[in-house]
Amino acid sequence: MSGRDLEKVKKEIVELREKIRYHDYKYYVENMPEISDQAYDALYKRLKELEEKYPQFITPDSPTQRIGGKPLEGFQTVKHKVPMLSMDNTYSEDEIKDFDRRVRKLLPKEEVHYVVELKIDGVSVSLIYENGIFVQGATRGDGYQGDDVTQNLRTIRSIPLKLHSVEGKVPPVLEVRGEVYMPRKKFEELNKERKKNGEPLFANPRNATAGSLKLLDPNLVAKRGLDIFVWGLGYYEGIGFKKHHQVLEYFKKVGFKVNPHYKFCKSINEVIKYCQVWNEKKDFLDYAIDGMVIKVDDLEQQKRLGATTKAPRWLIAYKFPAERTETILKDIVVQVGRTGTLTPVAVVDPVFVSGTIVSRASLHNEDQIKRLDVRIGDHVLIEKAGEIIPQVVGVLKEKRTGKEKKFKMPDKCPVCGEKVVRELGEVAVRCINPLCPAQLKNSIKHFASRDAMDIEGLGEALIDQLVDNKLVQDYADLYYLKFEQLIRLERMGPKSVENLLRAISESKDRPLSRVIYALGIRYVGVHIAEVLAERFNSIDELAKASFAQLNIIPEIGPTIAESVVSFFSLPRTREVIGKLKKAGVNLVRKEEKVSDVLKGLTFVVTGTLKGYTRKEIEDTIKRYGGRVASSVSRLTNYLIVGENPGSKLDKARQLGVKTITEEEFNKMIGKEG
Repeated sequence: MSGRDLEKVKKEIVELREKIRYHDYKYYVENMPEISDQAYDALYKRLKELEEKYPQFITPDSPTQRIGGKPLEGFQTVKHKVPMLSMDNTYSEDEIKDFDRRVRKLLPKEEVHYVVELKIDGVSVSLIYENGIFVQGATRGDGYQGDDVTQNLRTIRSIPLKLHSVEGKVPPVLEVRGEVYMPRKKFEELNKERKKNGEPLFANPRNATAGSLKLLDPNLVAKRGLDIFVWGLGYYEGIGFKKHHQVLEYFKKVGFKVNPHYKFCKSINEVIKYCQVWNEKKDFLDYAIDGMVIKVDDLEQQKRLGATTKAPRWLIAYKFPAERTETILKDIVVQVGRTGTLTPVAVVDPVFVSGTIVSRASLHNEDQIKRLDVRIGDHVLIEKAGEIIPQVVGVLKEKRTGKEKKFKMPDKCPVCGEKVVRELGEVAVRCINPLCPAQLKNSIKHFASRDAMDIEGLGEALIDQLVDNKLVQDYADLYYLKFEQLIRLERMGPKSVENLLRAISESKDRPLSRVIYALGIRYVGVHIAEVLAERFNSIDELAKASFAQLNIIPEIGPTIAESVVSFFSLPRTREVIGKLKKAGVNLVRKEEKVSDVLKGLTFVVTGTLKGYTRKEIEDTIKRYGGRVASSVSRLTNYLIVGENPGSKLDKARQLGVKTITEEEFNKMIGKEG
């Protein structure tokens, strides 16, 4: 075929893509189709035929490239350039007014307007576009890093793979945030199909959405009928806005689906009225909402209001009044957490509350039991705190028969039998026995969790066996486990044991911040652990820090400072730290970036590597200044190919992306052997 003929083919392909993108937008975003399904299918079929015949013209943003071929090998972790912070919640009109007063106090004598949006009950995601092309999508995760679910998000037809230009321009980088959800109709169809196949049903659309995004096969995700509404900006370059409502209008212009029910409000009373309207109308929507989001409209004001470590000060979520359901309290059991706190839990007749079946509900503490005067056998009211944690909120005393029994908190730990204490000024009753099996199991579970040491294969059932068989006395003992000890345990074959020991060994090299979080210091979450790791060079330095040294660190404060000092003052802590050190666990801060030799380069990895786990190769690329992507595109510089490569290798060849071996990568960073 002559060059002229090839140009004609290329031109037809480009025109077909533009037509399909236009009709996708009209159908999936605006819900206003202009052509029949048959006409659309004909366009799509013609494009697919041409791309199969002329693969050199395939691009990642083509409508035919939404769904990949083979299942993914796993999810990589990506860091958000701008943290995806959570939102503070309000549950009453008075609290909305309090929010308004706080905003106006920080912006004295300024006019403040709000934008109110529906709070979609789904999964928050980040979408990154480079020069108008969708290159990466990630879940919110812990707010600072999440899972790279690009391939799964590509299957959502309302997410544009290529943005429309505005005045002939697209931004060089644009990160938008949105909420992926499953429409009620699709949710009902999915559960009907699962019931037919004998599979467990999803409790609610949000759970179904989260489960769908975690599927490794994008072809399965494509069948789930997921949708999205975008609601905010992350990192961006080359564009500017003054108001949030202008951002939403811009999103619509470039091809995103924005929920149409947002409202610009000039006063807080107008905000409250709009929230009331949707509390009445929420059940008539084809998707679930669990409240409203109230945002300061002016972006300069947003900037000046700033944020706490957890949430922006310029927005707040108003949660609709929780659904309350009556049931019978059959018993009260006491659970022991990893810090020794005894928590009373109500065992109730199973009942459907806010989308899930509830058979247990929190009673919080002894004071709450007395306040409610709750008794075993009572008819009680259950609601979900923040739509997540079931709790007992009321007692129907008029239904008492006289057979109900009062409950008394135990004076001994229900697990180890040691005496419990209640410190002055605290509502919590605690077991102070450091060898309590319940505390030990929960502390090991925390230590091995994904945000901590991330020990794959160390689940709850195995932890129970390790503790019950006295193979571990603390989490440091994990690093001293032997093959012959583990092979005797239930459901532990040679392969499982080898995999577990390998995972334990690999965890020795986790960053200092993860180790600090893994220790289980009270009040020290993922973010505070990162703050401490930035300030102190090692666990030893942190252990020697005084209350005064800790208290002056921004974001720490007296409560956390006291908790850290108290933790490291315990002889038991010093003993465990010594064992971790002896086992070779990293207890010092390592410089993240050792060189800029890979700066500006984007890598994708496929197959099994000899010298690196997947996490290790990702960390190495980042330490040398490079960027890791989950899928091959024209923006990929190198594909590192290991043994048994997947479909990424075919894609790289198709796009002309350079492939390198593990050895060639090592040479690039100056690593011998």
